[in-house]
Amino acid sequence: MPKRLINKLLQYLVFLCLGLVFAWLSFRNMDAEKWLQLQKSLQGTRLFIGIPVLFMLVLSHWIRAIRWKLLLEPLGYQPSSLNSFFAVMVGYLVNLGVPRLGEIVKCTLLSRYENIPADKLIGSIILERLIDALCLLGVFALTLAVQPALYGSIIATFFPSQETLLQEKTSLPFFWITLVALSLLLLFWMKWKKKTFHDLLMLFSGVLQRIFEGISSIRHLNKRKQFVALTIILWSLYLYSGYLGFLTFQETSYYGFKEALTILSAGSIGMIASPGGIGAYAYLVQKTMQLYGLNYTVSLAFGWLLWLAQTAVILLLGVLSFVALPWINSKRKQRIH
Repeated sequence: MPKRLINKLLQYLVFLCLGLVFAWLSFRNMDAEKWLQLQKSLQGTRLFIGIPVLFMLVLSHWIRAIRWKLLLEPLGYQPSSLNSFFAVMVGYLVNLGVPRLGEIVKCTLLSRYENIPADKLIGSIILERLIDALCLLGVFALTLAVQPALYGSIIATFFPSQETLLQEKTSLPFFWITLVALSLLLLFWMKWKKKTFHDLLMLFSGVLQRIFEGISSIRHLNKRKQFVALTIILWSLYLYSGYLGFLTFQETSYYGFKEALTILSAGSIGMIASPGGIGAYAYLVQKTMQLYGLNYTVSLAFGWLLWLAQTAVILLLGVLSFVALPWINSKRKQRIH
């Protein structure tokens, strides 16, 4: 088996295991009483509110496809909006199983049906990811700016002090096991990749440099204002979908945009941490809502419900796009001929 394939397989297994660990963390404190509480919380949900949430999620994927088109225009290519959307959704579908493979698949599909060189498409995807990273940093900054006290709560929750750990004896072994496991994982990766700590610093430095390059490249777009507007709308849809999600539970209905900003930040990290955000997204949203005083079972239900809504949209539209893409393009060729 080629070394490159082995590396990809190991990376996938590591991220999948990380997602399963997060899933275990979400449910590890559940007992019979909490399962009953969870059942009651789910029975009281207003699922009809999920309809506009699903619509907003679909619209966000469409806007992402249109924004991708704008990145291709300076290169002299204008793919159809429908093909771009189908390619984006199939890419998301593949990413649920194998992270980052979806980016290659969607470039391959659009290259096939729009006759665009694959390397040009991959370059546009890299640029898009850099811009998304910048937007995510902006969301983090805004979240902490409107909630200055939140930073201390996050540190206290995810990185408890020695005194807190000693007071909560049951958490002490798990904390050290997690810390040691993450340290060993980092050392294993460094040994496998033959990296030093200096290499890690250079890696982070390179990421920051590429982010700044991505910002400067926006100047060369033909429709800069449209691109910026679509980006703002895209992230606003992410924010509003979380806000509407609060209305599905009576216990979360009084939360507002500040809390929605926080779950957007936490959920975005969760989506990066594991394939399709499995385990990680729900756990981080759950812990975030507990910062605001929401009880354990409702936080658990809320986090998993948000993740299921996003995953359901990707599964449904991904499969439909996979089927529709060749069919619609074959019909288009028949009309041309």
